[in-house]
Amino acid sequence: MADFLDDVPKNERKRCDRAFLVGIQTHEMAPGEAAELLAELEELVQNLRIDIVGQELVNLRQPTPATLIGSGKTEEIIEAAKAAEADLIVMDESLSPAQQRNWEKLSGLAVIDREEVILDIFADRASTREAVLQVALARMEYSLPRLTRAWTHLSRQRGKGGMGGEGETQLEQDRRLVNDRIGKLKRERGEVRKQRGVQRHKRQRVPVPTAAIVGYTNAGKSSLLNALTGASVLAEDKLFATLDPTTRQLLLKGNQKLLVTDTVGFIRRLPHGLVEAFKATLEEAIVADFLIHVLDVTAPNVAAHHATTLGVLGELGADAKRMLTVFNKVDAADEAHLMRARALAPDAIFVSARTGAGLPELVDRCLELIADAFGDLKLLIPHSRYDLIARAHQIGHVQKEEQLDNGVLMHVRIPPNQQAAFLAFALPGSPA
Repeated sequence: MADFLDDVPKNERKRCDRAFLVGIQTHEMAPGEAAELLAELEELVQNLRIDIVGQELVNLRQPTPATLIGSGKTEEIIEAAKAAEADLIVMDESLSPAQQRNWEKLSGLAVIDREEVILDIFADRASTREAVLQVALARMEYSLPRLTRAWTHLSRQRGKGGMGGEGETQLEQDRRLVNDRIGKLKRERGEVRKQRGVQRHKRQRVPVPTAAIVGYTNAGKSSLLNALTGASVLAEDKLFATLDPTTRQLLLKGNQKLLVTDTVGFIRRLPHGLVEAFKATLEEAIVADFLIHVLDVTAPNVAAHHATTLGVLGELGADAKRMLTVFNKVDAADEAHLMRARALAPDAIFVSARTGAGLPELVDRCLELIADAFGDLKLLIPHSRYDLIARAHQIGHVQKEEQLDNGVLMHVRIPPNQQAAFLAFALPGSPA
């Protein structure tokens, strides 16, 4: 991918290791919100293995076109950053390409914004072909208007299996090549989406209920999947530990199967390019029968995390899905945490993926949602219609089966769109 360099010789490029952070509090934000976002930005930057050497919170009355925060405050921050021996300034607001160039010209330092930090974390974590393609595309589209920048800030040659990476095609010298590369990445991503569609179609031939675990990054989604299904998905105490969706089977009471998918975590101010780029990954949430929305009950900004997840789901068109709200990490919570959570979501389930507390209730609630969605049928199928009996086993969940003289008595859950062929044999009490 592009290095954003036009006039810095390659032998003078270096990695930036010491960052000065700048938070922005506007009159439109709730009091204290900028401080919370700045603390989150600190964790994001540390995820890139960059040291934080200083930070400042700016109260912004009116944004300015040149540097966003005005010339006087800009000079103050540059002086503070240089005094702290920073080689990187990170703004917790989106900078236009012109503002970014102005900051770098005035400071002689690398200057990036929150969006670029998140993009680089995703690039650092991407491992599969799909994730690498999605991240490379998002970064390429972000870089296109920034090709004349004087600095780059991370590794110069980050190749990822031939799927993308800084410096690999010298895109910074030719906008046409950038656009060509974007087109190629979109075509490759289209192929990945086709493959995912084929895999999903194969799963849907034998309709098994599906649930997608969604939520703010680092809420414990992967840990919950592991606890429920015995999977071994990577679960680390860091932002965006998981980028690729992982689907595992959960066996519920009565031998009912449920496919549960872990998805990439959300974050406030998630770059729109990443929302678009990761639709292929997140479409598991769109097509799932219901969602399991996981929140960290101990997070100080849990209400903002809740709103962020619902906002991203709205962008994806998945906000109307049936949803179970789950507060994780209750083993580390105090009474104040629990009271705040109950006020936010009175019908929520409280669990600990680490200790297993609350998981039986979550499993029972999943089973209730499946029963509501699929509907129970009580059938008496003649012995002459073993094709229907076989079909019931293929597409539904048979809870009980009994051989009678006049046919086979079955209690079965069948998806609504598959029930028509069975309704002629439904006994009283079954859905019409």
